[in-house]
Amino acid sequence: MAGVFHCCDCVDGPRPVGIVALAGESSITVAGLPEPGCTFDLRTVAHLFLLATVIEFLMLQFSAARRKTMELDSATTTTKQLSRWVTIGILIGAIVLGLAVLDHINHSPRTDDAEVFANFIGIAPQVEGPIVRLNVRDNQFVKRGELLYEIDERPYQYALERALSEQGGLEGQIADEQRRINALVSGVSVAKANVSSSQADMARWAAAVEQARADVANAEQGVSRAKAEWTYASNNLHRLEPLLAKQFVTVDQVDRAKTSEIAQSEGLKQADSQLRLSQAGLQSALAQYDRSKAALEQSKAQHEQAHNSVTSLEPLVNQRGARESAVKGARYNLNNCKVYAPFDALVTNLTISEGAYAHVGQDVFTLIDARTWWAIGNFRESQLSHIAPGMRADVYVLSKPSIRFTGIVDSVGFGVTPDPDVIGKLDKGLPDVQRTLNWVHLASRYPVRVRVENPAPELFRVGESAVVTIRTN
Repeated sequence: MAGVFHCCDCVDGPRPVGIVALAGESSITVAGLPEPGCTFDLRTVAHLFLLATVIEFLMLQFSAARRKTMELDSATTTTKQLSRWVTIGILIGAIVLGLAVLDHINHSPRTDDAEVFANFIGIAPQVEGPIVRLNVRDNQFVKRGELLYEIDERPYQYALERALSEQGGLEGQIADEQRRINALVSGVSVAKANVSSSQADMARWAAAVEQARADVANAEQGVSRAKAEWTYASNNLHRLEPLLAKQFVTVDQVDRAKTSEIAQSEGLKQADSQLRLSQAGLQSALAQYDRSKAALEQSKAQHEQAHNSVTSLEPLVNQRGARESAVKGARYNLNNCKVYAPFDALVTNLTISEGAYAHVGQDVFTLIDARTWWAIGNFRESQLSHIAPGMRADVYVLSKPSIRFTGIVDSVGFGVTPDPDVIGKLDKGLPDVQRTLNWVHLASRYPVRVRVENPAPELFRVGESAVVTIRTN
């Protein structure tokens, strides 16, 4: 339907207006272009046209009757005034009725372009295997925590047992390695004790060397003293022997001198022997000192070797995390062999039976979340200014249109797919704008999500047609 009318509400006087088709709900815009204050609902205009047609028909009938009356009899002035007032009353009633309809449509938006909607998820297994038990049927209602289906768990039970066995074997290796390390640490302690003992022996033999050197020094002094005394005794004997022939000395004095010389000679020999003995002791002490020093070096080397042979548990201990994660992963897979309902839901699109092979990530069926239902209505953009989140709404489903369900506006959509015939193609480079001028403009529609407060489980279905009316007051 298209046509040209005049709008007298424009600020610049009467202007031609073009009809804008709105897919069942239309408006009138000035000269084919939207302008505030010059938009009316097409159904309201249609009602006004219908009322005007009815009024015109009544006026024609009334005029015909009046002409007939005038032909039969000259109508009186009272009849003329009565007809005039009736005409004026009918026109005023039509205008008031049209304004009331327009106000109701603008302040109580309504649309039958609505559908029932609910969230839904695909139930896909996290492990694969044959389904050994299917506990649901298509279109069945299930409660949260109810078993849906079960996958053969034997391979995953075996995997868990293997992971537990490997974890236990690792703990046994750690215990054995700990005992071996303890033995090596004990060996290190023994080697350290040997080092301490060798150090003590070395110190003792060092003291023995010093003692032997002192003994050698004393023996050398004894030899020097004995040699001096022997030299004195020998010189004294050689001095007295010539005097014996001249009888300046007695035989007894010569004998005593000989005895003294012999005694000092023996003392010199004894001191010399003591010196050699002390020197031998010094050599022995030096040899023992060198031996103890070598033993100390050997003990230190053994201690270093024992210390380096001590291993660490860190490589085995670091494997605990991997073995523990393997056990957790095997247990997780085993638990996922049984799939439970995550919420109260309706089963749909179930097309398999027991024995089917389930693959990871592939949906087995779909669950519709039955906890919350929405009615998503598409409203014209001119009505969005009268809709806001939190407003009350009435919802009717076509399967039971006699029942009214109450709801609350959750949100109003902020975007729809742009019309390429209007804005062109959104490609790279410059915009591709269509060089056309449409006298008929289709108003965009935006989805309004209404949450139903008292849904009837047996009536609400995803995709079901609905009618939504927003109660702005």
